[in-house]
Amino acid sequence: MMELIEGNRITLLKSGVEYFPALETECGAARREIHLEAYIFEDDVAGRTIAAALARAARRGVATHVMVDGFGSKDLNPELIDELEAAGVRFLIYRPDISPWTFRRARLRRLHRKIAVIDARVAFVGGINIIDDMDTPGHIPPRIDYAVRIEGPLVARIHPVVKRLWALVTATQFKSAWPRLRELGPFTVPRGSQRAAFVARDNIGHRRDIEQAYLTAIEHARSEILIANAYFFPGLSFRRALMEAAARGVRVLLLLQGRVEYVLLYYASRALYGTFLDAGIEIHEYHKSFLHAKVAVIDRHWATVGSSNIDPFSLLLAREANVVIEDRAFATELWQSLTQAIAKGATQVKRERWKEQPFTLRTATWMSYGLARLLTGVFAYGRAEEFT
Repeated sequence: MMELIEGNRITLLKSGVEYFPALETECGAARREIHLEAYIFEDDVAGRTIAAALARAARRGVATHVMVDGFGSKDLNPELIDELEAAGVRFLIYRPDISPWTFRRARLRRLHRKIAVIDARVAFVGGINIIDDMDTPGHIPPRIDYAVRIEGPLVARIHPVVKRLWALVTATQFKSAWPRLRELGPFTVPRGSQRAAFVARDNIGHRRDIEQAYLTAIEHARSEILIANAYFFPGLSFRRALMEAAARGVRVLLLLQGRVEYVLLYYASRALYGTFLDAGIEIHEYHKSFLHAKVAVIDRHWATVGSSNIDPFSLLLAREANVVIEDRAFATELWQSLTQAIAKGATQVKRERWKEQPFTLRTATWMSYGLARLLTGVFAYGRAEEFT
């Protein structure tokens, strides 16, 4: 059950332009401990900047922990890892075995969340990897993505989650335990007036928490639902919830990726367009740059920012993390950012034009959808029926 915590100060960070300076500043202010988790850590301008901040913190005695995913960061320069470890940074790779010759469902159980916690005092949660989002070949930078900076009692819910995963991976990889510091008690003194919840997804006790948070909010929507998602391939329950909302007069808008990045998922998700358009749901495809956002605003009061896409990978397999915020000012700020993106860089998919697609394109779309369903059945641990 999602629990909303009072007394937080939550700041919306738009793309790496705002996120990386904020993260670098907090690393510079760290005195005891840093935990950073990322799916992708790239050896580029942004990666080098954050790596340098982490290294400086470790050199001055801060217990600095970095965990990256074994698939998302498989191309990370080993020299950068060596430099971090030489500075005293404790570096772990989550599920490093990604051999293409192994066909195990566990291979897709990735660390997809993006979290940083500094001194159990401030936390960052969102969809932004440690990668330069100004590098968008053929498109106008930056890529659209979001994170939040959190102060207040909610940090007490985030801090133990990252510590537990660090301890688990250390144990399962038979790493030598580092010296234990005195346990840091998260600062629970109110820092603001915002109500928020931390919602994580794993494969043990929290398999549907993020999805359920969405479904509950959609069920209670009264005027408008705006979802921006890079990879949108929802299951049956999610689709029904959106269509039922539209049927009762709620305006439902989807801001989706307009460029082809992962061919299979791109075409598979488009197989659902006809159903959504017939239900009166608006679809806007973003073409100006890369869309990497995983956010939503409902009734300009409820909002979520995080790492979870609405697709089988995020909802059934990966470790994900979102923050849900019930605050009109925050939700309005995010809504304004998204509507500006729609106005300046998106094209609306019209129902009439969609029905006129060439037969070859419709065939490719439905073949992709069928293959995606098959793969979901193989990897989704008995929940494939949700994505039919």
